[in-house]
Amino acid sequence: MKTTLLDPTSEQKPAQRERVKRPQSLDGLTIGLLDISKSRGDVFLDRIETHLTQRNLKVNRYIKPTFTRPAPIELQQQIATECDVVVEGLAD
Repeated sequence: MKTTLLDPTSEQKPAQRERVKRPQSLDGLTIGLLDISKSRGDVFLDRIETHLTQRNLKVNRYIKPTFTRPAPIELQQQIATECDVVVEGLAD
C-alpha cells in the first residue's frame, strides 16, 4: 500500500521521498524531541521524555520559535546532526 503525505506549506508539487527505515531498537540512539510551540505540546513531550529516560535512553529537547512556520534551517541541521530519531510534539 502506498502512502501519500501532503506538505501543508503550500507546495506546488508534492515532493517524492522514500520513508526512512525505522530502527529495530532505540538502544544506543539519541532521540530528539521537537516542540513546535503549540499549546500543551511540551506536556506531551515531557511524558515521552520521562518514558525514554526511564529506559536509560539519551534524549535531546528542541523547540521551534513558532508553530506557524517550518523550523529554521539551522535548527533542522542541528537536530539532524545530533539525533538518530525525532519525535515531533503536536498539540492544542
